[in-house]
Amino acid sequence: MQALVTPQWLHDHLHDDNLVIVDCRFNLSIAEAGAEGYEQDHIPGALYFHLNRDLSGTKGEHGGRHPLPEPDAFAALLSQAGIDEHTTVIAYDDQEMSMAGRLWWLLRYFGHDKTAVLNGGYAAWKRAGYEVTAEVRTPMPRTFTPRVRPEMLASNQAVQERSPETALLDSRAGERYRGEMEPLDPKAGHIPGARHFFYKDNLDADLTMLPVERLQERIAPFADQDIIVYCGSGVTACTNLLALHAAGRTDAKLYAGSWSDWSSYDLPVAVGPTPADDIKK
Repeated sequence: MQALVTPQWLHDHLHDDNLVIVDCRFNLSIAEAGAEGYEQDHIPGALYFHLNRDLSGTKGEHGGRHPLPEPDAFAALLSQAGIDEHTTVIAYDDQEMSMAGRLWWLLRYFGHDKTAVLNGGYAAWKRAGYEVTAEVRTPMPRTFTPRVRPEMLASNQAVQERSPETALLDSRAGERYRGEMEPLDPKAGHIPGARHFFYKDNLDADLTMLPVERLQERIAPFADQDIIVYCGSGVTACTNLLALHAAGRTDAKLYAGSWSDWSSYDLPVAVGPTPADDIKK
């Protein structure tokens, strides 16, 4: 299945028997803002998944601010939501597809390929003039069986031991990459050797994904390399993973703990721009 669907596609399939829509809106600064927005209005039939409670595991000393959920807990969430191997899951948000991208990546990581993200998010749905509702539906539970794909994940050790031919892409804003400021984690800077690849630069002015040709131009500097992507805590990196997938690079790995995990150890830190800090939109 393609990684992105249009509002028209979702509208046309809104009442399919094996379709589940998930609202993933979440504000990193105001944790309940997304849930409150969902209660006010959402796409008809959509359920709500919360980044901290549903799409993340328990935080520890290491592992980052949004560690991956445990397989059993995530399987129970999906089962209760009526998701099994026959279900197509469409995720959306209003955060440049990063929260929805997190669910898209998690589903694939746990073995479920029938998933996509609404291109342009909730704003695109509303711009198209489609119906919204405050009604919350009760799903019919099914049984989801996780089949973990470890090859999609890069551990802290794997990042440290990566080959020189591996492109390590930092998805954060430039000022955080360069170490000029760090609002969330204990250290400022980036992983030595990482290249700056800001996740928002994959998007057009209307916050839909750039055309495939332009995405392929963006990734041209490392088209022949293995790719590992990270961000602050493994969330906004998922917009980059969506873009890479759309451009044909379905093999890119996520360093899930990302900078929040790296900076929790006594590991080298780089600051300032690098010669490769020129991958722009």
